[in-house]
Amino acid sequence: MKKIEDNEVRWGILGVGDVCELKSAPAMNLVENSRLVAVMRRNEEKVKDYARRHHVPKWYTDADELINDPEVNAIYIATPPHVHKELTLKAAAAGKPVYVEKPMARTYEECKEMMAACEAAGVPLYVAYYRRTLPHFVKIKELIAAGAIGEVRYVNIQMNQVLRPDIVRNLTNNWRINPEVAGGGYFYDLASHQLDFLDFALGPIMKVKGFKTNQAGIYEAEDLVVATFEFESGVMGSGSWCFTSSKVSEKDSTTIYGSKGQISYETFGDGKLILDSEIEGGKLFEFDLPKHIQNILIQDIVGDMLGIASSPSTGMSAARTNWVMDQIGH
Repeated sequence: MKKIEDNEVRWGILGVGDVCELKSAPAMNLVENSRLVAVMRRNEEKVKDYARRHHVPKWYTDADELINDPEVNAIYIATPPHVHKELTLKAAAAGKPVYVEKPMARTYEECKEMMAACEAAGVPLYVAYYRRTLPHFVKIKELIAAGAIGEVRYVNIQMNQVLRPDIVRNLTNNWRINPEVAGGGYFYDLASHQLDFLDFALGPIMKVKGFKTNQAGIYEAEDLVVATFEFESGVMGSGSWCFTSSKVSEKDSTTIYGSKGQISYETFGDGKLILDSEIEGGKLFEFDLPKHIQNILIQDIVGDMLGIASSPSTGMSAARTNWVMDQIGH
């Protein structure tokens, strides 16, 4: 793959929405040998406001203009998933590395097209599964590798979320529950993080069976998903995701069970995990998380583009998560 030759990654962002306010874009100016030089959004008033508030020298309302800006040598696609493939193909054709938001695309087929385009152009492809770099998730992987819970047997995911009227009040603007835009509903948006981390911690999933349905009928996408899966390592897994539960049932819990103990954590909570082990006893681990949650991953990606580090989240790893989600209910 081509590397950035002038020892500086100069980012251009397509789609500067909410994720770019705190989670991702500000980190691009904090990482060594990295600068945010241009942003794009179709709404001129909003993109000008973003550029002004974040001190970005250039702004565009046309994606092609930003992609072809000669100063920009790396593209961050922060749009909803329905245009991830189209914009990735354009960036690859321009010979520029691509960093794309999660989920990588609406379908596994779209992911394959994105990977093929980047491979043909000789440019790297990265995806914003930043939990692979956060300290408590790295610690979980380290504990498993060190045998803190013995041999891993199985994993269970439980996610129950209430139906919040403020989220679904305006269905036309809530792309996360529009399958044509998002690929699915909140399952695609949230479970993708959970499944990707398990791929990181336990290896790829090779078999999946599942069911999805829309019970409440509030929006078009699925609101309840159940699944079972098997990892290449032989570890088994199960999960349930309900987005119309009661308040008393709200839950974000994943437990990895082993022959000598277990590890429990919240995927969307703070930097905590609980180890209950016959070997080490019960321990609570707490970590501080970065102000800009994608900071560590962006640092790794910049290092990878400069040939001095490697990124744990790539198009290949992220596509596996899309494959898993595609299998459920098919």
